[in-house]
Amino acid sequence: MLGQWNVLARYPDFLKLFTADTISGWGSSISTVALPLTAVVVLDASPFQMGLLGAATFLPHLVLGLPAGVWVDRMPYRRVLVLADLARALLLACIPVLAVLGMLAMWHLYAVAMLAGVGTLFATLAAMSFVPLLVGRAHLLEANSATVQSASIVQTIGAATGGALVQLLTAPIAIAADAFSFLVAGLTTMWIRTPGVVASGAETSRPLAGEATTPDNSSKQRLWSLVGQGLRATVADPILRAIVASATIGALAGQMQSVMLVLYLTRQLGLAPGVVGIAIAVSGGAAVLGAFVAGPVTGRLGHGPTFIAGGLIASTAGLVLATATGPLPLVLGIVLIGQVLAGSGPPLYAVNQRTIRQSLVAPEMLTRINATWRFLVFGAQPVGALLGGVAGGVLGLRSTMVVASVGMLTGVAVAVMSPLRTLRTLPGASGT
Repeated sequence: MLGQWNVLARYPDFLKLFTADTISGWGSSISTVALPLTAVVVLDASPFQMGLLGAATFLPHLVLGLPAGVWVDRMPYRRVLVLADLARALLLACIPVLAVLGMLAMWHLYAVAMLAGVGTLFATLAAMSFVPLLVGRAHLLEANSATVQSASIVQTIGAATGGALVQLLTAPIAIAADAFSFLVAGLTTMWIRTPGVVASGAETSRPLAGEATTPDNSSKQRLWSLVGQGLRATVADPILRAIVASATIGALAGQMQSVMLVLYLTRQLGLAPGVVGIAIAVSGGAAVLGAFVAGPVTGRLGHGPTFIAGGLIASTAGLVLATATGPLPLVLGIVLIGQVLAGSGPPLYAVNQRTIRQSLVAPEMLTRINATWRFLVFGAQPVGALLGGVAGGVLGLRSTMVVASVGMLTGVAVAVMSPLRTLRTLPGASGT
């Protein structure tokens, strides 16, 4: 088994993909702070509007998630990644330009969030399916661990940078850094030598011998036949089915909490934008720790139990945050603990859910099963965002944090009652 950083030296094309992801991840973590603060501070968004903004980000996964897997299979993964990065750079650049012109409105944020979400959907599907081609299945755990570790580190740096940029330049202008990061990431991805084509997958994307190819209905039927294969393969496997069910419930509830977090920290607890950036950075710092220990913990507990442990840790964060009250030092201490829990849990399940899918699924089916995952898990998030916006207005921000945590714990319970509880090793997890 290679070390989780040695895999970068051994596979140069994976290093380029990793570098591009790291650069764009840094920019996106700035927008994690700057985009909601643009809505809250600059445009005075309501809880429901914040819910709509969160929903717009993930709506493409719900609408396009299933066919996107087939479409991505028909193009080289490298080309998909480059086009998605450049498109997101252009879209995000619109926000600071509109702000400077005095024309920025909430509907602009909705539109940019939704269209950039389309790019994120296609880029993520291509990247997750690309990794096994670049490093081989025997080194997926190391590759995924390195990727999640890097994402956690840049999330910490980017969130802190985002808070500082918002204080210095205003929130909309800070988003320009995210646009620039996608431009650099796209140029970096162009240097990958492997185009990223799965021959058998490409064949399944075309009509079989003897099939009619001229009528449009035939193409549509073929598309949905391929989509159905991905859905059936996901549901048929008890391990994949358990992961998807647990993650879908957790994602819906987690997004209820996520879209209310900035509102909760600023309006309920009265924290300044710079402090909000630091709080999010603390979560990122904890994620760095979680990502670094994900490999060793998985080696000790196994893939399934580590997935469950990560979900349990993350689910308790909202319960802790909901108790924040009293003098400012006490509030800050509670927020610190809650953010540590929120950051340290996700890497444990993120590394393992990726590795489990990539290990169990044949290459020609991987993109479609990844698409099914994005459709169900990320498609649940716009629903969760809308529910969070409604709950924040009706129940209050503090109660919404509690309700969302209970929902996340329900997802953990689904995993506990499944074969994941005893899943220790995976086929193809050893070797060179």
